[in-house]
Amino acid sequence: MANLNKVFLIGNLTRDVDLRYSPNGVAVARMGLAVNRITKGQDGEKKEEVCFVDVVVLGKTAENCNTYLAKGRPVFIEGRLQTNTWETPEGQKRSKIEVLAERVQFLGGPRPGEEKPFDEDIESIESEDDIPF
Repeated sequence: MANLNKVFLIGNLTRDVDLRYSPNGVAVARMGLAVNRITKGQDGEKKEEVCFVDVVVLGKTAENCNTYLAKGRPVFIEGRLQTNTWETPEGQKRSKIEVLAERVQFLGGPRPGEEKPFDEDIESIESEDDIPF
């Protein structure tokens, strides 16, 4: 049976980009994304649903996101779902689903006095061992 893990999202950043570097020097940016959906209730009233998604970006694209993006900015994300697992200091295992971005496109145009952001594709990763988590 075939498998498919592909995500396309357009939304607004819920916080500024958090840029860090892995021990092997790979840039890792974490962003929160709010994706809105408008529906009609049974009473005919429009309702807005918001889905909050955590996004991880790697490499040069992560650095570009840190330079050009900020809370509230619209962005297009193409990527895949991945599970992030960790252990708390108390020894409890935790996990969450997040999007690993393969492509990030800045939307909405530049802010006054800012260079025009550009569409940036993440460089291909040689192996899963290079991922810093």
